[in-house]
Amino acid sequence: MPIWSTASRVPRLLWDLVAQPSAATVVPALTLVRPVVDRNAIEVDGVTKRFGQRDALTDVSLTVTPGQVHALLGPNGAGKTTLLRVLSGIVSPDAGRVTLAGVDPRAARHLLGLVPAGDRSFYLRISALENLVFFGRLHGLRRRDAVERSRQALASVGLAREERKRAGLLSKGMQRRLAVARALLCEPAIMLVDEATHDLDPEGARGVRALVVKAARERSIAVLWTTQRLEEIAGFADRVTLLDTGRTRFCGSVDDLIAHSLVRRYVLTIPGLDESREIIALRASGALGGRGDIGVVASDRDRFVLELREHAVLGDALAALTAAGFPIVACRPDRSEIEEAFIALTRREAE
Repeated sequence: MPIWSTASRVPRLLWDLVAQPSAATVVPALTLVRPVVDRNAIEVDGVTKRFGQRDALTDVSLTVTPGQVHALLGPNGAGKTTLLRVLSGIVSPDAGRVTLAGVDPRAARHLLGLVPAGDRSFYLRISALENLVFFGRLHGLRRRDAVERSRQALASVGLAREERKRAGLLSKGMQRRLAVARALLCEPAIMLVDEATHDLDPEGARGVRALVVKAARERSIAVLWTTQRLEEIAGFADRVTLLDTGRTRFCGSVDDLIAHSLVRRYVLTIPGLDESREIIALRASGALGGRGDIGVVASDRDRFVLELREHAVLGDALAALTAAGFPIVACRPDRSEIEEAFIALTRREAE
């Protein structure tokens, strides 16, 4: 069966972007010249989207400039994918305004590169090169030019030696790099990246993030990166928007997000005591003088959990424990600062 007769296998978001362009967006190969974007590449202003009685997005606003990586953070059901569908012009907002490089999303699909979630967006029985050529042809490229651009894209993501390998035989990390290559195929001004690393090991995820950052910096591409992985945005994203139940809970820098954290639980390392852990925890809790409580960590004899009470200061608690004869050699948050900020912001709204 020809691959072009099985379009239902391609994720809807990707298929709508490349397989059904208007005549105005089909440009001959190697004449694809990306316009210079000297303004916000992505502008979302007060966007609301409803499906029946359910509000998927409520008054969401954000901007992304060329060369910037903007993380869209939130749990399942937060509205991240709905916002990507609005940005790609697949669905229209019920209220608010969206522009891409100053124009309506439906007139800007040729400016977009998409990295979808999951590993079902390629034809697994044909090679990496043939996959890219197929999608290049959907973009309106002549075959010779589609092959040339596909090889350039594969080289840019470190897959030049894998071009003849079937896509189904590539590792998950390589498949995700192939998705980045496809997104870069036609010189996009904007990349929409949907949960690109959710099922990758740390090394594979790091490699995909590095490719996206390189593309953003070297090609001045505006990147909107959706994720649930709190740990990956530090040192990666320039700005972050936190969505929860379709509403914006935070928009700013990663440092500003961390400033919202209120860490109350810490893991302490207290070695060298001969008493049972339970007795140590009981004595240490008494030494805190009402500042908090100490509990044991089941997997490690020398580690304990300090849970501070409201308004208690970590330094005062540690000083009290040290004065009482507890040799503290290490102290770290029980959760990351980004996770603490995420929990604090979403909990605050829920209350």
